[in-house]
Amino acid sequence: MINLIGSYECKVDAKGRLMLPSGLKKQVQPILGEGFIIKRSVFQKCLELYPMTEWNQEIEGVNKLNRFVKKNTDFIRMFMAGVRTLEIDNVGRILIPKDLVKFSEIQSDVVLASSVNRIEIWNKDLYEKVLNDPNIDFGALAEDVMGNIPKTDE
Repeated sequence: MINLIGSYECKVDAKGRLMLPSGLKKQVQPILGEGFIIKRSVFQKCLELYPMTEWNQEIEGVNKLNRFVKKNTDFIRMFMAGVRTLEIDNVGRILIPKDLVKFSEIQSDVVLASSVNRIEIWNKDLYEKVLNDPNIDFGALAEDVMGNIPKTDE
């Protein structure tokens, strides 16, 4: 499993090309040849960029769903909508497909934010809005999500 770190402000050109920042490129250097998957986020108006090995682990769970259950088939259809394979070109850019640019409302200023084993690609203004949402108390959220996880001694 890869653990990506950092958030980076970048620019997307008119064709949807995004240059990966050097700090991020260094982290993914060992897996560049495997390729990447880009898809719509389930909960936010952003995109998710998965290294291929991480995508393969993610999709294993999806493949276990019973397709004779309509809810599962509907979920798979929505989850897979817009999924594309991507490669980083010789100069370190990815090309974001136009339908995904439209979905995520990406303009020229974007934020690439690590999300442990994937990168979220955000319209900069939307990212700032989500981070500064007055309805989310991060301290309470942290306690609720992480407070009951027992510490393990290694």
